[in-house]
Amino acid sequence: MAGVGMAAAAAWDPCWRWGWTAVSFGFHRGLSTVLARKPERAPRWLPACRQKTSVSFLSRPDLPKLAYKRLKGKSPGVIFIPGYISNMNGTKALAIEEFCKSLGHAYIRFDYSGVGNSEGNLQECTVGRWRKDVLSIIDDLAEGPQILVGSSLGGWLMLHAAIARPQKVVALIGVATAVDSLVTKFHQLPVEVKKDIEIKGVWSMPSKYTEEGVYHIQYSFIKEAEYHCLLHSPIPVNCPIRLLHGMKDDIVPWHTSLQVADRVVSADVDVILRKHSDHRMKEKADIQLLVYTIDDLIDKLSTVIN
Repeated sequence: MAGVGMAAAAAWDPCWRWGWTAVSFGFHRGLSTVLARKPERAPRWLPACRQKTSVSFLSRPDLPKLAYKRLKGKSPGVIFIPGYISNMNGTKALAIEEFCKSLGHAYIRFDYSGVGNSEGNLQECTVGRWRKDVLSIIDDLAEGPQILVGSSLGGWLMLHAAIARPQKVVALIGVATAVDSLVTKFHQLPVEVKKDIEIKGVWSMPSKYTEEGVYHIQYSFIKEAEYHCLLHSPIPVNCPIRLLHGMKDDIVPWHTSLQVADRVVSADVDVILRKHSDHRMKEKADIQLLVYTIDDLIDKLSTVIN
């Protein structure tokens, strides 16, 4: 499968140099070989003639309908889990769809409740509610074993999903994995600032990734998120895990991925750091690394599944 995926990637657009550091936390086969190949051509991550996938909705009793797009195909399937208030139409989500389409593998991308085309009130959303969204996608839409790709907060949720559904989640790829991140940032604030946020009920956190320049995060969101923190104890996830992180990330420190690697019980864990990438990791070379990582895991898992 890796050969097929690499061939598909080679048919895409021009060459981009790789510049990352790989930190291994256990033996695995394949990725080191892929990285050493230094391909002459790299994936075209946003083709000009992209076939549109229609939006569907997952109905759930007593819960908001979730908007999603799905490609049917071979196993293992891939599910993309977006970042905080991000939707399913981001650069990484679309690039993975094109890559899965080129390989003929199943793929699902979706919007959290309260975000994008999904139903729900964003002000009422919590990490726990979005965790339920992810599990609904896995339980009600995904067929067979799945590779989860979590971006930022999605990387936190993918770990929760792997804990809850170990028989169905067979591998994880985290991009700027934000495990416990909002809670950690909040507790690092001065006491008087935290008290002010508690009184106002809203934390206006500066961010260069929004038009307004800030994220307005409900204090209740932070307090609820504390119940879902993972880094305080071993994380019971045993599947292969790949953690990609930019060293210029000013939202989630790249050290967080090292903490996750240390805490998970899996022995098959790699942390790959890109020296000049930021939190979004959406440049062409970042996308190239991401799809090659997916391809390598598909190859690894296909030998077991088939």
